[in-house]
Amino acid sequence: MVPEVVVIVAHWQTSADDLDTVLGFVAELTPRSLAEPGCLGYEALQDADDPTRLVLVERYRDRAALEAHLASPHYQELVVGGVRPLLTDRRVSTLGVVDIATT
Repeated sequence: MVPEVVVIVAHWQTSADDLDTVLGFVAELTPRSLAEPGCLGYEALQDADDPTRLVLVERYRDRAALEAHLASPHYQELVVGGVRPLLTDRRVSTLGVVDIATT
């Protein structure tokens, strides 16, 4: 049986002027997200060639844990109210584990 783990890969693009502010929000968001009982991992990555491009890789125990994260006060404050208005592009993929034993 494949675990119900949900992986989010979020690609964020911001401007050079807003980069430090976005990184500050991410610095606050990461430990709060990792403290959630259903969060299995939360990592922010920065493009080596274009530092205004960020990728967040998040792992949640299941869909309910993801929904709890999205509804959390820190997500609403820091991402919805803080980060999103500063992004010039945002793409988010929701992924699940592939059971290669049965494919």
